[in-house]
Amino acid sequence: MLTPAELVGLIEAVAKGDQAAFERLYAATRAKLFGVVLRILRRQDLAEEVIQEAYVKIWHGAAGFNPALASPITWMVSIARNRAIDIVRKKTESSIEEEPQAMEVAADSPDPLARREMTEELKRLLECIGRLEPDRQRLVLLAYYNGWSREQLAEKFAAPVNTVKTWLRRSMLDIRECLGL
Repeated sequence: MLTPAELVGLIEAVAKGDQAAFERLYAATRAKLFGVVLRILRRQDLAEEVIQEAYVKIWHGAAGFNPALASPITWMVSIARNRAIDIVRKKTESSIEEEPQAMEVAADSPDPLARREMTEELKRLLECIGRLEPDRQRLVLLAYYNGWSREQLAEKFAAPVNTVKTWLRRSMLDIRECLGL
């Protein structure tokens, strides 16, 4: 995997229309983005379609990327994740009920084999999430790992949507601080 600085350089080159840089960016990030999208959609065909749309948006939006606001991978994941969530929201209530596993709560911790295979970066992230209070941990995992909308979270936690937005923002700030970002 490329360093964040290398990814920033590639995005800057993509903003200038450099196709070779775009190919390198795609090769370096496609697995991560596909994993995020597949986790939300649980269907490979839809995930592939969303990834294609996400990379088109990355190509067109590269000039608007600001490394002071987000890391390159965070920016790209948010583009892909948001598109996947849009697809989930368009599903009818009956289709969501037909796939109850799509609404399951994320496990509090991964199984031992999965933990062994984690990167150091992921271990640090999970450690920082673990420092949040339990309700905030569940909130962050449901939002960013399972792809729940703010409305769904508000219903689950019996709180107004704006309160959920505040909780998410504060939790993400605490995580970023813990990671030293």
